[in-house]
Amino acid sequence: MSTTVALYFVASPLQYLAARQIARHHERGAKQVLVWYQPGITSLIQAHEWDASAYMPWPRWNPLPGWFGRHRRLRANIRMVADLVGPCDEVHIHSAVFDTEAINYFLRALPPAVGARTMKARILPDGLISIRRYPLSPIKRLLQYLRKLRRLAAPELDYWCFAGDRIGSDAPFCDLIYVLPGLPHVYPAEKVATLPPLIEPSTPTTEAASGKRALVIGQPMVGAGLMSAEHRDQVTHEIQHWLQTQGYETVHYKGHPKDPNQELCSPTYEVLNLKEPVELWMSRHRYDAVIGTRSTALLFAAQLYGAGTPVLAFGWDRTRFKSHTEKRDMVRAFEQSGVRLMGLTAGAPRSQPSP
Repeated sequence: MSTTVALYFVASPLQYLAARQIARHHERGAKQVLVWYQPGITSLIQAHEWDASAYMPWPRWNPLPGWFGRHRRLRANIRMVADLVGPCDEVHIHSAVFDTEAINYFLRALPPAVGARTMKARILPDGLISIRRYPLSPIKRLLQYLRKLRRLAAPELDYWCFAGDRIGSDAPFCDLIYVLPGLPHVYPAEKVATLPPLIEPSTPTTEAASGKRALVIGQPMVGAGLMSAEHRDQVTHEIQHWLQTQGYETVHYKGHPKDPNQELCSPTYEVLNLKEPVELWMSRHRYDAVIGTRSTALLFAAQLYGAGTPVLAFGWDRTRFKSHTEKRDMVRAFEQSGVRLMGLTAGAPRSQPSP
């Protein structure tokens, strides 16, 4: 029987890297159990680094066949994870958000399933999402109570309702919120723990390559409604022009998984087809500059390579944001991390361009 088990629910490369650092530095001595629920990150999972690990189907998108498939999938997931965790005295549940039935039900169902006397919920960092609060609306609160009705058919499915921030940072079950180094946040200081860099700065190796090397990190700007096609073309040209005038001979391009059109790519770039997150790739390959628009990977690049390597974000004066507040918060986060915003006056976001 394990005394303490640290359980991590992850859905992105960032969350996976954060979980790995928590396991190494904050949950040492505990049994480490990893559960991922996005099949797209399966290839980057290093099973040997965990005491137990498994993919968990998302109930809404992968219900079991037949009647009440979603309900039965929820119960099957709880049984599967309980088997991974095993008998223990204390369980720490880590997730980037707790306002979702696929994760929330574990808060009350898992401890009795594994014999744990104590449960603590802890929040994983989720990039730029973590720099703002997302208060639960009245409709979202009502939905929580509707989810609680599942316990009429399955007593273990007792949804833990809460108010405030939707990720669960204000909830009574949350005792710790992990944040990334250098990024601003809005959480109470007494609940916050800052992670070490997600990639150790001593890891990169200087490659023997002739000429200057740059990495362009792509994003679906038009496809995601963040920029018009005309502005996207302008930004692509500005990036190419900067690389040419600065004398970069080799330019690698890493597209976004949700950007099949590779919007920011140029025929002169060498496209990287990676089976790992770009953050891990950067940890082993030195670049003289890293360029993009508003990708979270730029924040990691700035932390990884340090002030001697330019990390540039183009096109923010033509990017659409949900609100002026969102833009202000993102500008602050990028600038504090050492990313240079091209086309913006530092600390003074411009008005949002018309679509």
